[in-house]
Amino acid sequence: MQILLLSMPDSFEHTPPIAIRMPNLALASLAGNLDAHHRVAVADLVLAQGAIAPTIARLLASLNPDVVGLSVMTFQRSTARRIIAMIRSHRPDTVIVVGGYDPSLAPEAWTAPEIGVDALVRGEGDITFRELIRALECRAPLDAIDGLWFRRDGAFHRNRGREVSRLSGDEIRKPNRSARVLDGYSMLGRTVDVVETSRGCTFDCSFCSIIEMRGRNFHRFSIARVIDDIVDARARGAGTIFLVDDNITLDVPRFEELCGAIVAAGLNDIDYIAQAMTASIAAHGDRLAALMRRAGFRYLFLGIENIVEDDLKFLKARSKNSRHRDGKRTNTAVEAVDTLHRHGMFVVGGLIVGNPDDTRESIAANLTFAKRYVDWPYIQHPTPYPGTPMTRDFEQRNLVVRRCVDEYDGTTAVTRSVELEPDDIEFMRWQAERWMKVRHLPAVIRHDPGFVLRNGAGMLAHTFRGSTWRSLLGLEPERAAFDRYCAIRKRERNYLDWPDPAPHASMDGGRDTSTTARVMRPLTHAHDHARVSNA
Repeated sequence: MQILLLSMPDSFEHTPPIAIRMPNLALASLAGNLDAHHRVAVADLVLAQGAIAPTIARLLASLNPDVVGLSVMTFQRSTARRIIAMIRSHRPDTVIVVGGYDPSLAPEAWTAPEIGVDALVRGEGDITFRELIRALECRAPLDAIDGLWFRRDGAFHRNRGREVSRLSGDEIRKPNRSARVLDGYSMLGRTVDVVETSRGCTFDCSFCSIIEMRGRNFHRFSIARVIDDIVDARARGAGTIFLVDDNITLDVPRFEELCGAIVAAGLNDIDYIAQAMTASIAAHGDRLAALMRRAGFRYLFLGIENIVEDDLKFLKARSKNSRHRDGKRTNTAVEAVDTLHRHGMFVVGGLIVGNPDDTRESIAANLTFAKRYVDWPYIQHPTPYPGTPMTRDFEQRNLVVRRCVDEYDGTTAVTRSVELEPDDIEFMRWQAERWMKVRHLPAVIRHDPGFVLRNGAGMLAHTFRGSTWRSLLGLEPERAAFDRYCAIRKRERNYLDWPDPAPHASMDGGRDTSTTARVMRPLTHAHDHARVSNA
C-alpha cells in the first residue's frame, strides 16, 4: 500500500521555525513499524509552513496514497481539519487516520462525519497502525485491533484500548528516517534529529497528559538499541540530537550508563538535548552532570514548573522538584541549575505562570527567577487540555475564559486567575521573556556564528514582532506592542487557506469530551515536538 504520514505545520512560540525545526519522531516510528513491502512517506509540514497547499498537492500527486495519517495536537485541530478537507477534494477514497495527543484524549472531537476521518489511533500507535494497515490490505475486519476507533455504517466503533509496550526485544522497531520526504530539520543551523531511550513517567503532575495517555509507568529501550538509533541519526547528518524521553532522569543509573555508552561509541561529537526534573539533577550533582557534559549534552530542559510553593502543590509537581534535607523538604531548582552551569551546560527553564491563585507578585517572582537563573525561558500558561486534572480544577472554579482550542498553544493565556485576566497574565510573560531570549544570543553566536550572521535579524524580528522603534524607546505603551503581537500571532495560525469543514469542533476547549478521564502537556515532547505522542 501507499501510505502518507503528515505532522502539522503549527509551531510553538518558543520553537520558531527560523531557529528550530524538529522532526516528528512518532511518524518515523510508525513508518519503521510497518511491513517492509509498503511504500511510506513521512512529511513534517513544519518544513513547509509557507507552502502547505502546494506541498500536500505535490505529495498526493507523487505518492497517490491509499492511506493518509495525521499526527495532531490539540491546538492543531483546525489546521488538521483543513488538511483533511483538501485531501478529500483531491482523493475522496483515501482512508484518513488521525492519531497523537488530541485524537487520543478527545476522540469525540474527531467523529463528526463532516470532518472526514475514517479511523482514530489512540495511545501508542506503533503496533495499532501496523495492524490497521495489515487489515486494510487484506480487507479484514477491524474489530479486533486494540487502540482503534473506526467508522462503519455511518458510526464510530470503539475497540478496547491497547496496553503500552514494555519496549522489550523487537516489539517496537527503530524509526525509519529514510521515509522522510522533506528537508530542512534544524537546531540553530545544525541538522537536528530526535531519539527516544524510554517512554513514560511515574509522576502525576496535574497538567500532564502522559499518565492518562499511557498510565503511570516507565519502560526502557536497551542501551544497545539506543546507540544504534543515534548512529543512524548521525549517519543521516544529525549534529544535534534531542533525547525526547518523557523523563530520562527517572532512572539515573541507566542515564549514567547511557552517557558512558555514548562516549565509548565515539558519539559525543554531537550536541545533545534532554528533558529532566530538578530533583534528580540536584541529588546526583556533579557526578551526573560531569558524565552528561562528557557525553556531549549542551541544553537541558528542566521542568521547574514554578517556584511558589502553593503553585507547585496545585501543579502536583512538588515531589519532582524538591528533596528532604535536614528534616525539611526544599526546592531543588536553584541547586540543579547551578550544577548544570558549573559543568558548562545551558538550562531551558520550563515554568508555568497564571495558575488559579496567582497574583502579579507571584508571577513576577517566577519571571525574576527565570531572568536570574535560566538561559532560555520556556514559560507557559496553564492550558485546559482535554481531560487533565488541572482542567477540571479550572472548570470547577469557572476560570476558563477562552474555549477555542486553536489558541491552546501554551503561550496564549486562555484561563484567568482569581486576580488577573488572561491578557494581563500573558502580557507579563511576553514583556519579560523577550529580553531573556536576547540575553542568550552571545552564547549562540559563540557556538554557531555563521547561523546567527545569516539569521540573527530574523530571530530578533520574531522575538520582538509587534514592537516598533517607538515602543522600544518608550514612546508608546508596551501594551500597544503586545496587542499588535497578539494580532500577528492570530494571523500566523492560518497555515492553509481552505474552508474548515467543522469549525464548531474547535470550540470545546476545557470541557472533557472523552468518555473516561484522560490527560496532556504541550512541548515538549518532541515526538510531536517538544513532549509528544507516540501516535
